[in-house]
Amino acid sequence: MITFFVVVLAAIVFEYSNGFHDAANAIATVVSTKVLTPRQAIAMAAVFNLTGALLGGAVASTIGKGLVDTDVVTMATVLCALIAAFAWNITTWLVGLPSSSSHALIGGLCGATVATAHGNWSVLKWETGLWPKVVIPMVTSPLAGFFLGALVMFALFVAFHRFTPGAVQSVFGKLQILSAAFMAHSHGTNDAQKTMGIITLALFTGTNAGRFEHLPGWLSFLRMPTFGAIPAWVKILCAITMAAGTAAGGWRIIRTLGHKVVKLQPVHGFAAETSAALIIQTASVYGIPLSTTHVISTSIMGVGAVKRFSGVKWTVVERIIWAWVLTLPATGIIGFILARAAVAF
Repeated sequence: MITFFVVVLAAIVFEYSNGFHDAANAIATVVSTKVLTPRQAIAMAAVFNLTGALLGGAVASTIGKGLVDTDVVTMATVLCALIAAFAWNITTWLVGLPSSSSHALIGGLCGATVATAHGNWSVLKWETGLWPKVVIPMVTSPLAGFFLGALVMFALFVAFHRFTPGAVQSVFGKLQILSAAFMAHSHGTNDAQKTMGIITLALFTGTNAGRFEHLPGWLSFLRMPTFGAIPAWVKILCAITMAAGTAAGGWRIIRTLGHKVVKLQPVHGFAAETSAALIIQTASVYGIPLSTTHVISTSIMGVGAVKRFSGVKWTVVERIIWAWVLTLPATGIIGFILARAAVAF
């Protein structure tokens, strides 16, 4: 029982770190364009992350039961996965890189599960889970973000090229508030769901292991003999934690996305946010645990490339890509080592 509460605490810490790590996803552009102050943008992102987190459950189900064999998973497995993901989140946050919290959690879970299964890779659900819902989207979603961002920006350029710069600034200064809110909401529907899936997996694992057999009646809500719908209390806990983390902000990553990649104006921010939010919202409907970081980053790049291809600072982009490439294997290795140590003890 103590292990379960440690797992829940670790999940809350990870969700909080996810909030401040990924706050930049929704508000980097709206801050860099000076449409909203940092405080206003973070407050707005926190509210809409909360609304998004309370809706849906397809992504949570994918994380909880769609990627690894749940019969192998133990409480220690879940805890090691969370520690691995949190360690990577903090590391990339410290250096200001917008890496993927989603892939960090997935990598940690896969590595820890393989270690728990004593190196048996068949416990990973490649054909039905990892390949179609993680590996393929990891490649296609950044491309979709880049090209959709470029397409939307080009369409706006054609539609508004006769307008004066002041008129464009005025119109999209207001519209960008809506696009940033949409981006924050879509982020909540996808990213917050991942920790919900992990906690639900811990509930299912604990119930099957007999950890909750002798609980008093008032704690009967912890029992989950089958992996079904995400409990309401789990949704509320994760949603509030994500909102609190978002409210803390992620200034290092905001500076990287909002200033170092390409210089943005409100129309560019609107195009990037709208493109990214549409892709993320679609993925959430189909239970795909997308990297919101990948999508908004490449949407910004696509918009910047239409504005002026040489205006994109490709050296910064290269650093971001390296963080993307390393996330899954790095967290997988960390999760594996931690779980092996746990099995040894």
